[in-house]
Amino acid sequence: MKFRARITSKSFLELFIQVSGTVARLTKVCVLRMCPDSLCFCPTGMLGEGQLWGEVRRGVFRHFCMEGVSEEFNEIYLELKSEHLARAVRNAGSASSLKLQLTNKRRPCLTVVVELASCPGHTRAMVHDLPVKVLPRRWWKEYTEPRVRASDVSVYLPALKTLKNMVERMANMGDRVLVEANLNGKMNLSVETDAVTIKSYFKNLGNPPKAVLGVTQGKDPENMVQVRVDNRKLLLFFEGQQINPTMALCNIVSNTLLHLVLVHDDISLQYFIPAS
Repeated sequence: MKFRARITSKSFLELFIQVSGTVARLTKVCVLRMCPDSLCFCPTGMLGEGQLWGEVRRGVFRHFCMEGVSEEFNEIYLELKSEHLARAVRNAGSASSLKLQLTNKRRPCLTVVVELASCPGHTRAMVHDLPVKVLPRRWWKEYTEPRVRASDVSVYLPALKTLKNMVERMANMGDRVLVEANLNGKMNLSVETDAVTIKSYFKNLGNPPKAVLGVTQGKDPENMVQVRVDNRKLLLFFEGQQINPTMALCNIVSNTLLHLVLVHDDISLQYFIPAS
């Protein structure tokens, strides 16, 4: 097994730092899945909890070389503490490059090398050897991308900062929040107690073209699809995520699942919150 990768673009360095920081805030332990075309951050919990799935496509890396356990099973799965990786790359924002490599330092390690330009023609490097556990192939099926049935509605999210502020206020009022959306670009958030009901309305958000094309004939696009989720899990996502996405999407499987998707260039984050 071999894995070596290098990032030299400043914008991609910052994105990788943000993704690593997001993963560290949302889960203590993560599994890195190395594939020929991507590096994935896999969930380690059950679907009964909020689950994160992150993907960094090969285009982010200036250099990307990997050899899996075999030609047939050309992948590598490494388990490590999320905070260790976040700390190792935290200061790479001003670096000239960031290197990741699978090494053996008496035990398997993910070696992170942050190269800093000290003066013209010279560099200095900060090296972090992060202990990892190489997962055997019989465990791989536990760390695949969560699969859910097609959503009943998809809508673009409003400004994430605005959403975060709304969810924070609602978290103080009740344990569960109702999320509703339709195919006319509308989305509502509400929380209800015995004493008070708070509801926020968003409109003109827009829907992905595929979602609109998928509307069956005779279906009213004004019909709201809803799911009620744990407010703490929703707030955890908005507090933890650090990227500034070019696309943010909310998918709802009626009364079953809230699926949030953030995309920026070749990097994507997905968060799955089951109904409660």
